[in-house]
Amino acid sequence: MNRRTLLQGLGAAGALPFMGGAVAEAKTSGGAVDKDTVYELRIYHTPEGKLDALLARFGGPEKKIFERLGMHCVAFWTATDDPLKGRTLIYMLRHKSRAIADENWKAFRADPEWVKVKAESEKDGRLVEKSESTFMSLTSFSPVL
Repeated sequence: MNRRTLLQGLGAAGALPFMGGAVAEAKTSGGAVDKDTVYELRIYHTPEGKLDALLARFGGPEKKIFERLGMHCVAFWTATDDPLKGRTLIYMLRHKSRAIADENWKAFRADPEWVKVKAESEKDGRLVEKSESTFMSLTSFSPVL
């Protein structure tokens, strides 16, 4: 399944307005879309049998590191249909701007806690065999809470 097909079928994205103000925070105080805010859709494909370990890492230390570094976690999903079922984590982050997203990822990759967490979680092999990332901005008609 390619990214386009996955994005078209990502019906859960319709629930974003109900997920902790993620859309509202990307609006200015006057209700206009904040042109600088970007959302990042990330898709991680795992080797067979590694999804549970990846979910444990995300559900524990990795998500906390994201938040500490200013990378707002919007939502996390797992695929429900084959061939992605049991092998795919999909998640979305919000960044204050595209430039800040780049800074966030640079800080994340260099973070000593992340380096340790990654090494410990991958002692029996890599958890991600392929990753995809797409940056997006809200449209002017995106809902507000």
